[in-house]
Amino acid sequence: MLRLPSFTYLQPKTLAEALRMKQDAGPEGSYVAGGTDLYPNMKRRHQEPKTVISLMGIAELKTTDGTTVGTGVTLTQLSALPSFRRSYSAVATAAELVSTPLLRNMGTLGGNLCLDTRCNYYNQGYEWRKAIDFCMKKDGAICWVAPSSPRCWAVSSSDVAPVMVAIGAEYVLVGPQGERVVPAARFYHNDGINYLTKQPDEILTAVRLPAPDGWDAVYHKLRRRGSFDFPVLGVAAWVRWDGGKVADARIVLGGVASYPQEVPEAAAALKDAPLSDETIGGAAEAAYRPSKPMDNTDFDLSWRKQMTQVYVKRALEELRARRRS
Repeated sequence: MLRLPSFTYLQPKTLAEALRMKQDAGPEGSYVAGGTDLYPNMKRRHQEPKTVISLMGIAELKTTDGTTVGTGVTLTQLSALPSFRRSYSAVATAAELVSTPLLRNMGTLGGNLCLDTRCNYYNQGYEWRKAIDFCMKKDGAICWVAPSSPRCWAVSSSDVAPVMVAIGAEYVLVGPQGERVVPAARFYHNDGINYLTKQPDEILTAVRLPAPDGWDAVYHKLRRRGSFDFPVLGVAAWVRWDGGKVADARIVLGGVASYPQEVPEAAAALKDAPLSDETIGGAAEAAYRPSKPMDNTDFDLSWRKQMTQVYVKRALEELRARRRS
């Protein structure tokens, strides 16, 4: 049985109090929201903070105000909000596809956006990892996915992050130096270890969503078990309409890189054209070429790459059907 290590648990009531606690704890302190990511990682000794600072008692993280949503809102609440199901259906769908109902009841928007990168070799217990020699993401010096690589190839497995990048959301961060706003696409690094641009002492407090004006987005997810698995592939597709044509577009892939991977070539194939079968096929082919899944998650690599084309096509066909209805 995997057990949590010993740690001090703190429960601030305000952001200012949480920031002070983190400053006092230093590098050995860690923020936690729902805990569905951190606590399993602690059990496997991936992360070993001596002080855990809960954000769940901070009321301002649980509010929604128009197009701004607090990161303490649970995934269940996010998927059920009438305003989100109406104006941000892709966000609600992505939240609804995360894990199981029990974990969605605990997991938060902020937690899913900051989800630790995953890998077949990393997401194992301590004794298993010790037996093969540790990887560079934790305690070792080699990436078992690509042993000759100088970097870690652990993969981004967030469902909501690709949608936020696709729709052009902005993240609000609060730290000791004050508040800053970062576009969703700039919040992530293509690095399995340093996968966020957020500083350790900063708190992701809110997400600002674009006004629902002339655009639509969808999210499709591939996983082995439809009830609760992490994505092996996620496809977020966003288009801005100009009559019957696509004025602008974004295609973002999840589960194939260490960050939500935007594919500008696929978007370029859609611009200034209707969503015809030919246009959709061209965009799907353009997304297929740069998709390079590696041996870091489930399923055969070549099949996963082929599914990129299939799922991009399905996502765009759904957008076309919704436009026509």
